[in-house]
Amino acid sequence: MKNRFVPAAGVWALAVGCLFAQAPAGDAMTPEEFEAKLGYETGKITLLEGAATIDLPESFRFLGVEGSRRLLTQGWGNPADSADGVLGMLIPTSVSPLSQEGWGIVITYDQDGYVHDKDAASIDFAKMLKQMQEATTEANAERKKAGFAPVTLVGWAEAPSYNQATHKLYWAKELAFSDSTDHTLNYNIRILGRRGVLVLNAVASMPQLAMIREQTGDLLATVNFNEGHRYADYMPGKDKAAAYGIGGLIVGAAAAKAGFFKVLWVGLLAFKKAIVVGVVGLGAAIRKWLGRGKSEPATTA
Repeated sequence: MKNRFVPAAGVWALAVGCLFAQAPAGDAMTPEEFEAKLGYETGKITLLEGAATIDLPESFRFLGVEGSRRLLTQGWGNPADSADGVLGMLIPTSVSPLSQEGWGIVITYDQDGYVHDKDAASIDFAKMLKQMQEATTEANAERKKAGFAPVTLVGWAEAPSYNQATHKLYWAKELAFSDSTDHTLNYNIRILGRRGVLVLNAVASMPQLAMIREQTGDLLATVNFNEGHRYADYMPGKDKAAAYGIGGLIVGAAAAKAGFFKVLWVGLLAFKKAIVVGVVGLGAAIRKWLGRGKSEPATTA
C-alpha cells in the first residue's frame, strides 16, 4: 500500500465502498452502523491512568483505545500496527470521520522524560525549517526505493509557537507529494508534563487549515496534566529528563529513537492512508539540530 494522503472524492468513495462491501458475510454494515459502534465519549476524559485530563468541548467527541483502533485500521484502512500506542482520538462532532471531509486527532504519549524549554526563546525557526527541508529532500531516494512517493516539505503552515506559562506547543507543516496535486497539512500539538509529552497529531488537506486552527485552538486549553504530573512538578535529580528540548520536539527526536518516524502516520484523513516521511533524511536534521545544543546547558538528568 502506498502511504499517502488521497483526498479525491472518487478515491474516497471507492475506498469506503470497498471497505464495507468486503466485510465477511453476515458482518456487513453501513458506514453509519460502523460509526455507531465506535463508542464515542463526551465530557471529561481521563488519560494515562489519571495523569492527564481532557475536558471535551462540545465540538469534539472522544474514542478510546479500541474505537480508535477500529477507526484507524478498519475505517481508514491503515495497517494494523498503526494503532499501537494510541491512547485515543478526538473526532469533531460536526462531521463523520468516514465522510470525505472527516478528520480527527490521534493522541499518543512520549515517555522520554521532562523536556527542558530553555531553548524555546532562542530557536531560529527559519534555520530549522531549512534543515528539515534539506533532510526531507535527501530522504526521497530511500522513499522511492521503499515504494513511497517523493515528498517536499513546502514550509510552515503555522510557525511553531510555545507558551511558556502553559507549556504547550503547536506548529503545522505543509507537505507536497509528487503523485498528488493537493498539499497535505500536518498539524501538531504537544503538551509538556513532568515525565513526558502528550502528542496530538492531525493530518488533513491545506484548505482545512483555517478550520483546524480554530477548532484545535478551542481544544488546546482543555488538555492538561493533573497535579503531581504537571510540568511544574518536575523534580531535578530524581525525575528523568529528555535528551532534547523544544527544538528536538519539533524536528522529531523522540520518533528518531525508535529508528522510524512512527508518529508521522497518525491522524490521517480522507481517505486516511498512512503518511511516512521517513527517518532516513530527517534523522540527519535531528542530529544537526541536537548537535547545536552541545554547548548549551545540559538537558539530561
